[in-house]
Amino acid sequence: MTLLAHDRYCDEIAHQVEQLRAVVTSGADLSATVPTCPDWSLEDLVRHMGGALRWVDTLVRTRAQENVPAERIPLAKGPEKQGDAAALDEWLAETGDLVVGALREAGPDTEVWAWAGVTNSAFWARRMAHEITVHRADATLAAGLPYEVAPDIAVDALDEWLQLVQWVQRNMPHDAAKDLRRPGSSIHLHATDTDPALNAEWLIELGEESIAWRRGHEKATVALRGPVTSVLLAFYRRLPLDSPGLEVLGERELLEFWLRRATFG
Repeated sequence: MTLLAHDRYCDEIAHQVEQLRAVVTSGADLSATVPTCPDWSLEDLVRHMGGALRWVDTLVRTRAQENVPAERIPLAKGPEKQGDAAALDEWLAETGDLVVGALREAGPDTEVWAWAGVTNSAFWARRMAHEITVHRADATLAAGLPYEVAPDIAVDALDEWLQLVQWVQRNMPHDAAKDLRRPGSSIHLHATDTDPALNAEWLIELGEESIAWRRGHEKATVALRGPVTSVLLAFYRRLPLDSPGLEVLGERELLEFWLRRATFG
């Protein structure tokens, strides 16, 4: 597994911000419930994502060595007026410029506080690229718009998700992920539409102490196959396993067990 270049993550954040802005200005109902995050409206989701980007901008720009509470970050909650697509779009555009500028200026190796064991700006470039990639999917689903993501980003997002679940399982023993233990059981993910050079297949073993995973084509207890975007969204619980193009082979209950527990917070 090789990380993408720092500039690639920065480029993707900028691209995803543009795509999310297009949802905001599409005429979609900002008060509509987001099906994949039912506690949020579409506007809530956009404000959450923008706030996360502004939080990271503050962490990176100030070279923070400890967490910075969100209430100390200017405009983290977005424009004062609710339901104003133009104001929300303007705020989101400025937000993207701020965080991408901060990440590019810092480069990948600047020491910055982070929560998952990697304390540098590279962690935040990667984390935000994938955070907004998935939340844009939430937004497009709520707005009824089509969704696509670059294959290299989708593949890396799956890598990162597995790394985060593994880290949480080892370091946050009270989290649901601690229950991801089924010795002798395994999950195989297989993207069917990517260039072979991406090696878009994974084997996840649910051991006694923690999960282990690697890239490769290997027999498993259950397999999830389909286009890489669909595999990504299903593994992030954004698409049902029965969605068109997806195929589950083997013990479906094991995959459902993973999806119930592979989360954190």
